[in-house]
Amino acid sequence: MKPVRLPASATLALPRTGLFALALLYILPGLFGRDPWKNDDASSFGIMWTMAHGGWADWLAPHIAGLPMPQEGPLAFWIGALCIKLFGGVLGDVMASRVAAIGFFLLGALSVWYTAYLLGRRAEAQPLRLAFGGQPEPEDYGRTLADGALLIYLGFLGLLVHSHASTAGALQVGLIAYVLYAATRVFETQSKRMLVALGIALGLSVLTRGPIAPIALWCALLLLAAVRKPALVSRLVLICLPLAIAIPAAWVLACSVLQPFARAPVADWLAWNARLFGWPSWDALRYFMKNGIWFAWPAWPFAGWAVYAWRKQFNALHIALPLLLLNLMALLVLLDPVPDETILLPLLPPLAILAAFGLPTMKRGAINAVDWFSVMTLTTCAAFIWVGWIAKQTGWPTQLARNAFKLAPGFKPELNWLAFLVAAAATASWFMLVHWRISRRPSVLWRAVVLSSGGVILCWLLLMTLWLPWGNYMKSYAGVAQQIAASLPAGSGCVDADVGPAQRASFAYFGQIPFARFEVARCDFLLLQDRNRATGETPRLLRAGERWQLLWEGHRPADRDERFRLYRRLR
Repeated sequence: MKPVRLPASATLALPRTGLFALALLYILPGLFGRDPWKNDDASSFGIMWTMAHGGWADWLAPHIAGLPMPQEGPLAFWIGALCIKLFGGVLGDVMASRVAAIGFFLLGALSVWYTAYLLGRRAEAQPLRLAFGGQPEPEDYGRTLADGALLIYLGFLGLLVHSHASTAGALQVGLIAYVLYAATRVFETQSKRMLVALGIALGLSVLTRGPIAPIALWCALLLLAAVRKPALVSRLVLICLPLAIAIPAAWVLACSVLQPFARAPVADWLAWNARLFGWPSWDALRYFMKNGIWFAWPAWPFAGWAVYAWRKQFNALHIALPLLLLNLMALLVLLDPVPDETILLPLLPPLAILAAFGLPTMKRGAINAVDWFSVMTLTTCAAFIWVGWIAKQTGWPTQLARNAFKLAPGFKPELNWLAFLVAAAATASWFMLVHWRISRRPSVLWRAVVLSSGGVILCWLLLMTLWLPWGNYMKSYAGVAQQIAASLPAGSGCVDADVGPAQRASFAYFGQIPFARFEVARCDFLLLQDRNRATGETPRLLRAGERWQLLWEGHRPADRDERFRLYRRLR
């Protein structure tokens, strides 16, 4: 027996304008006025910027101003570089690269919505028919589940930062969501057009973050087809697989024939991917359990309940497809010997869809518990953001103000009235949303997640308006880059460097530092990064027959341990 019994009143769709406004409030804050921050954000931008201002070799072999970056496939950076070339003259290179982030987000969000919609209107997913009628129509039921899936997708804490950066991980999430959509259409219609689309999506995913996840996805679909529709297996092998292989093979062939910079980027890329696959380990399991709880909130309680509620209908496509893909993606997390946040990203699209089918089966008490937890936790977070900002602007409360300036010594706060008004309006809207949820107690399915998603969006918007100048001061290398550029003599030659990818990208963009490329053998300037406050000689300075003069040393005000030193070779 199906576990769902609903009246038609529970399937009122979320107004399109409201859903569209939530999506805009989610993706736009954090794209404007923000420098490329340290780590993945800056390094990804550095690859795109290098491609956009370079030649064909820069496009084939991803690198940051001469620093090879074999960790990622080239697709996300091709898209970002193309956006820079198209929109850089109008928006600036940084904002132009983030047009790609908007595209990655839309791909994932629309794919999640349409996948849940298609699965939700299937006959086996429909609620039980009521004795006197009044049950929802399949179209209305599917649309309501799709709204819930999208709200869950917008509420993922783990996706928040990654979706606002033009990284390979952001594109991978969108492509996996599209694979789910294409697979749903394939199992429904078996059309050649959707098989082709599925193969292309898998091939593009290989060029995004390597072959491991796409191979797992294809194997999962092959297994599901063998169980549900054996005739579909041959089409997956003959139509889908060749396309999935041909797309990355074109890049491999081009690199093999043209040999950019006389290097082997494909070999380095395959070697990096091989290090992502190993035996299950206790460290991987501990990382998964420790970080997965907050990374996948608020979906995992609803997804867990969906698995329990539909336990007698595991063969139904709306449960079997997302659950199988979710389990395989989780297995890949456990097989990764060096776990980090990016390996958790592929879990999110199937988890959001599976969680949507838990919404109509959860008891009212459980839904209210999740709602109250979201209201209390996220309202507290928003209040702390406001209080911290007030302390930073006014100096009261004293202890909070002291702590904020201790983390960012030298920071001078300025009042941005536009940011303040936007933050105030968003906060007022949050309280109106909470009042609507508590006072009216709506019966619609998506009521269970609208507060979680709205609260997450509110906190992110507050951070990206009230605290954005402070965040740039803390995480941007723009000031250091300008100091290094001012210390280099006019007309100086190339600069050899031993700095991280994010630092190299920031220095090349903000300071126009002429870093040594692959063809340069000897430079008269050397830039070093370390965590030693002393100016003692490092191994790079002790080469036989070489003497160096210290021209400059400095660091970001927010990081007193990280140190940069610029040297000139003495002849």
